[in-house]
Amino acid sequence: MLHLLVGITRRGPAVLASGCAIGLLLPSSAEAARPLLPMMVFIFVLGTLLRIDNREVVIAAKNLKISVIFPLLMVVACPYLFGMGAYAISGNQELSLAIAVAVAAPPASGNVAVARMLGLDPSMSLVVVLCSMVLIPVTAPAVLHVFGNGLLLLIDPWELAARLALLIGGAEGVAILIRHFSHDIVARHGLAIDGIVVLALFIFSIGTMAGLQSTILEKPVGVAAMIAVAYGVNFALQLMFGGLYPGSLMSKFTMALNGGNRNVGLLWSALGVTVSPTMALYFACCQLPIHTMPKILQFFLPKIERCCKTRGGMRVSEPGGQRD
Repeated sequence: MLHLLVGITRRGPAVLASGCAIGLLLPSSAEAARPLLPMMVFIFVLGTLLRIDNREVVIAAKNLKISVIFPLLMVVACPYLFGMGAYAISGNQELSLAIAVAVAAPPASGNVAVARMLGLDPSMSLVVVLCSMVLIPVTAPAVLHVFGNGLLLLIDPWELAARLALLIGGAEGVAILIRHFSHDIVARHGLAIDGIVVLALFIFSIGTMAGLQSTILEKPVGVAAMIAVAYGVNFALQLMFGGLYPGSLMSKFTMALNGGNRNVGLLWSALGVTVSPTMALYFACCQLPIHTMPKILQFFLPKIERCCKTRGGMRVSEPGGQRD
């Protein structure tokens, strides 16, 4: 079993991408996995916290670019930038609202595990995720108020804050207990823990495809266009944050991953049944780049790294474990 989990860890990006394919091709599997989504979120957050080096997290948190500046850019500036841009291009209020809300979401919790799979910086990713989540109960309702005027949508900031506190606090509490009573097991079987995280992300990716196949069959052109928009927004965010972060190549890719892959499901669930079909379709399409981008990055990262080493114009990683 341990060997199986280690093998899953090493093939993590491919496993995540295959989850989307399975969910689309076998809609019954997506419907079966959908009720498990909250549990899967808890499992991969817990597994991530078990594998984090606290010393590295403290170092990352002391860097204001990681803990303050870039989280503010992600969940405060970008939703307005992309929402207004979408409205200027399309003139569609529901689509611009969907994009603004999706970009207002914090980075996905699974980004930390994905960062480790890709050889990026999981501690840096965790700090960005947590610091962004702290802002969401204030920033997300404001974005909804600006772009959803007249659409009768509401996010309760207190309910959202309580949900985030329960998720992070509960997972941290369990992680502390496991570390205390089973520290040696955690240290010995880190790759197996990563395998459990990948499995949770795999089931999560299957569940997020629920209902998408039938929508594709009903409106193939409209869905294809929405998928293209979702990939375009994700890619634009990754380029923006990777380009803006003034660090090494690996730090840039870590920030890019967090800038593009957002926890759209968090705000989707907070809005509940009040979302329009257009918004629900966009939120569902956002799951495709979130779960396939790690495989795309895994393919391109070694090539970009070799290119940078050949040219010698950019550090691939930070010297001495420090972050710019």
